Amino acid sequence: MKNVFLVYDDCCFYEIVILNYFMKFTGQDVVICSLNGSAITCMEGYSVNVDMALKDVEIDNIKSLIIPGGDIKIICNEEVYELIKDLVKKEIIVAAICAGVDVLENTGVLKDTKSTHSEDTDIYNDKKVITARANAYVDFAIEVAKELNLFKDEVDLKETIDFWKFHKRVQ
Repeated sequence: MKNVFLVYDDCCFYEIVILNYFMKFTGQDVVICSLNGSAITCMEGYSVNVDMALKDVEIDNIKSLIIPGGDIKIICNEEVYELIKDLVKKEIIVAAICAGVDVLENTGVLKDTKSTHSEDTDIYNDKKVITARANAYVDFAIEVAKELNLFKDEVDLKETIDFWKFHKRVQ
C-alpha cells in the first residue's frame, strides 16, 4: 500500500517534509506524484522529481493521500476531486494542510465531516479525513502518523512529540 503525496508547482513543501520523514523512517512505501508525472518547483524554490503521474497510481493500492497547501489552482480539477471522493468513500486516509483543505472543501467531502474549516482548531481528524492549518505542520505529521500506526507505542509517540514539537533533546 502506498502513501501518496500530491505535489504541484508552488506547493508548500515544508508542510509535508516531517510527515514524509516519519513515513520513510518507519519503512512506509511513499510515492511522490504530480498531475502529469513531471518534476515540480515548490514554493520554497526546490525542484522536486516525482515518481509518477497521479493517474498512474492504482486507487486500490493507496493507503493515504497527502495534499500540501500552496497555489492549488492546478490541482483543482475533476481528476483530483474524483480521487478524493473515492478515497473518502472507501475510508482511506485523506490528509490536507493549509490550502490543501480548500481542495477537500471543493469536492464536497467536508460537508458532513468536521475539519479546520468548520472548527476553531489547528488540526482535526474526522473519519480518516485529516485537516490542518499551515502553522500546524508538526501536529499534522504526528496526527497522520498516528492514523497510520507508525508509532511503536505511547513512549515512541511522546518522544516524537517532545522532539519535533517541543524541541527537547533525545536522551
